[in-house]
Amino acid sequence: MPTLARKLRVIDYFTLGWGTMVGVGWLVVMDDWLGRGGSVGGILGFAIGGALLLPIGYVYGQLVMAMPDAAGEVAYTAKVFPQSVSFATGWMMMLAYFIVCPWEAVAVGKIAGYIFPSLDSHELYRIAGKPVYLPHIVIGLALTALLTLLNYRGIRLSATFQNWTTFGTLALFVVFVACGATKGAARNFPPLFTHTPFVSVLLVMQIVPYYMTGYESVAKAAEEANPEFRARGFFKTIWMAIIVGILFYTIVIAAVSFVAPWKDLIGKPFMTALAFERAIGARWIVSIILVSALFSLFKVFNGNLVASSRLLFAMGRRGLLDSRVAQVHPVNQTPSVAVVCIGLATAACMFVGDAILVPISEVGSVASAIGWLAACAAYYRMGPIARERYVAAIGATVGLMMIVMKVVPYVPGHFNGYEWLALGIWCVTGFALSWRQRALIAGVRA
Repeated sequence: MPTLARKLRVIDYFTLGWGTMVGVGWLVVMDDWLGRGGSVGGILGFAIGGALLLPIGYVYGQLVMAMPDAAGEVAYTAKVFPQSVSFATGWMMMLAYFIVCPWEAVAVGKIAGYIFPSLDSHELYRIAGKPVYLPHIVIGLALTALLTLLNYRGIRLSATFQNWTTFGTLALFVVFVACGATKGAARNFPPLFTHTPFVSVLLVMQIVPYYMTGYESVAKAAEEANPEFRARGFFKTIWMAIIVGILFYTIVIAAVSFVAPWKDLIGKPFMTALAFERAIGARWIVSIILVSALFSLFKVFNGNLVASSRLLFAMGRRGLLDSRVAQVHPVNQTPSVAVVCIGLATAACMFVGDAILVPISEVGSVASAIGWLAACAAYYRMGPIARERYVAAIGATVGLMMIVMKVVPYVPGHFNGYEWLALGIWCVTGFALSWRQRALIAGVRA
């Protein structure tokens, strides 16, 4: 059987982890973040929510060093739990990664429409009151096809693309934040909280798992490490991705709150760009922000395509899904069938349009938290030393709290009907695929 190409280095794993985590939410839905928590509530929500992920990052670092398996959480839970738990965990993490791909495919159309207003034309239909435009669909499909082809051809090509777009995003981020810092004022910060301080921070923390998902994608590409790569590098890149992610999100929320009276901009499209444009008084700052956002969109789309395709490939290889998705291209040494499947599914889902953006954040947060909880519980059951069991227990508790915040009806910001429907459809689909696979295996044995 052909194996996956082993070509990734430390820098590639950092850009995969951080690049898969940070997308364009800071541009597209900044008004939702500030509307939830206010300026200080938003900063504290991401700072506290991100810091709570450090114990989980520690657990993942230990697990991937011990088990460099593309199955990630599936492999970890399979060591100590029944196969049903292993499948359910993998299926939830598949949702967490895959769901970002159509999110970004839709977002690129929105950004293109902001740059070129003429693209907001030829309305095809509306979903939840939001129009779906033909040019947006075409642009999203073109980007999906490009990244699918890139990943079909080889991991080295994909990693090089990821590196350039990641560091391009960081460089442009420093430029526009530094420029805005010279024009802002502290009087723009109020209101510091949109609800009571506790509720404001809580509402922001509820979406942190979605926007911080990605650091654990390092595990999904663990089998593709360069032969000279040292296992300790997995641990370092995971923690580095989390810390840089926390800094990025808190700084960008603080910057938007500082440069303009953000309360007046709630509901405006691309609030981040508009805030900086008003502060600087020139259009060039918007161009820098939009280019930075496009770089960020490309890398997060590419990173999640890598992670979801590897997880799909690994689940097929373990017999949890159709074995055909476990095929490896004999020349490119990529999970070619899994890559094509993710690309096609992304293209299909993006036809939902803009209505997919905020609900995806909510459902993706729970899916990520389920995977983190399962990984920490598995590490706890594996019986490491007492100190590491303590860290695993903290990580599992954090994961459980993040789930409870969204599914308990009495907690502010809990799931609404559409979000329950989306999660239910995904669960039913997973059950059907799992049942079909078990039936096929039973038939072969009979």
